[in-house]
Amino acid sequence: MSIEVPTHVAVIMDGNGRWAELRGLSRPQGHQAGTENVRRIIRALVEKGVSYLTMYAFSTENWDRPDYEVRALMELMGRSIESETPELHGEGVRIRHLGRMDRLPASLRDAIERSVELTRNNTTITLSVAFDYGGREEIVAAARRLITAGTLPEDVTEQALAAELYTAGMPDPDLIIRTAGEMRMSNFLLWQSAYAEYYSTATLWPDFDEGELDTALAEYQRRQRRFGRIDAVTPSRP
Repeated sequence: MSIEVPTHVAVIMDGNGRWAELRGLSRPQGHQAGTENVRRIIRALVEKGVSYLTMYAFSTENWDRPDYEVRALMELMGRSIESETPELHGEGVRIRHLGRMDRLPASLRDAIERSVELTRNNTTITLSVAFDYGGREEIVAAARRLITAGTLPEDVTEQALAAELYTAGMPDPDLIIRTAGEMRMSNFLLWQSAYAEYYSTATLWPDFDEGELDTALAEYQRRQRRFGRIDAVTPSRP
């Protein structure tokens, strides 16, 4: 039986550190394992017809982690971009960056900008990587841009503010998946997730495979998305 899939899936990739600790490995090794799992999920979603995938890789709060772990994450992100971008580009993946760039190392900023530019015209799937991203900070920054542009109060609409967010031009997520059993939003896509379906699994991110993805999508299929209405029910089931 085919599974009707959402247009936009977002993932809070949690549990890399715990996965490593359970195996007697370092936390950076856990993050490496989590990064290697990203490709598997991208390919699975492409096969299912998902058009947008957003992955929460590093939050504005993650700067408070130990220095060695932050450095490892920055280096891992840089290596992953350099090694993965050519193949992702060949597969038609468009890469977008969501978040601040000014606090990242110059070499990482350059790598991100090159990957975004190289893949900007690809259409198979849009992969947005939320790195140094925070939902509250995103909304505040968008409001400041409207003020700086001289926007009149009566012209501050939902559409105007959405156009200033990192996700401008993208549909809101239909399904947000969080691994490792946590039930928090953790400052992720706060504006965009107003009507997203939320799914949490106890599986740690490095172990989240195609079977786990199918379970999440099957659960999404069972949901009825009313968007606050009772007169026009839009079921997510065939």
